[in-house]
Amino acid sequence: MSVIAGRRHRKRKLKAEINVVPYIDVMLVLLVIFMITAPLLNLGVDIDLPQSRAKSINAKTEPVVVQVYPDGSYALTVKGDQAPQSMSAEALAARVGAFHRQNPAAPVLVAGEGAAKYQHVMDAIDLLRGAGVEKVSLLTDQKQGGR
Repeated sequence: MSVIAGRRHRKRKLKAEINVVPYIDVMLVLLVIFMITAPLLNLGVDIDLPQSRAKSINAKTEPVVVQVYPDGSYALTVKGDQAPQSMSAEALAARVGAFHRQNPAAPVLVAGEGAAKYQHVMDAIDLLRGAGVEKVSLLTDQKQGGR
């Protein structure tokens, strides 16, 4: 009888642990799903940026147009000049910066040729931002025909 009484006095201690095995299974399934779907999200599409159906800008002042050529050179047209003036990046930044300080309301447009690299257009925008121009717009040709 003493053996049975001894067993009654020993109580089982409760485990205060969470069973994490189901959570690990769920995480592994989610990991596999993301590993399969992530490469599918990065599909590339061929695009032709220079054409657009964008409407013309109604500006009160003449715009400053910075032209970017395929070789990375720049030209500037200010106040409706007939021929754009070719210039270096430093001269372009100085001239556009001075013009923008005198006429901050005048729009500044970047006209990248269709064959120009996107990097050259972005370099021109960065150059204009460094000259103090906050808003820069892209100039495009109107799409002929269309869908």
